[in-house]
Amino acid sequence: MSTQIQQVDHELIQAAADVARVRCRGDNHTMAAAGRGVDGRIVTAVNAYHFTGGPCAELVLIGTAAAQGVYELDTIVAVGDRDRGVVPPCGRCRQVLLDYFPALKVIVGAGDRTRAVPICDLLPETYIWADHQLDAD
Repeated sequence: MSTQIQQVDHELIQAAADVARVRCRGDNHTMAAAGRGVDGRIVTAVNAYHFTGGPCAELVLIGTAAAQGVYELDTIVAVGDRDRGVVPPCGRCRQVLLDYFPALKVIVGAGDRTRAVPICDLLPETYIWADHQLDAD
């Protein structure tokens, strides 16, 4: 575990919170995510809950970002509806985020304890899915 704490991207947290407040309604959409591309663009998304295991907001964000031409994400955060604040990614999302973006920073924590940590800190001793991960720190 590298314990490299990065500067927290408060604009990203606010973007996700705004989407959660406006777009998350009922049981189908309860989480929002925001990601910053390496080019600085912010992309947002919401989850698509389904009893069969519909995709989390972070996974929807990967597809939404690609559809908008953002193929490399620098930082990501998920925020719960009803002002629940920052919510860390589930295990499946941690693995997928690491596979897609091995240098990604993820915002975790609550209130004044939010921090941005490398995705590999959230999933230590991970399975290596692709060769591109071998060069990531």
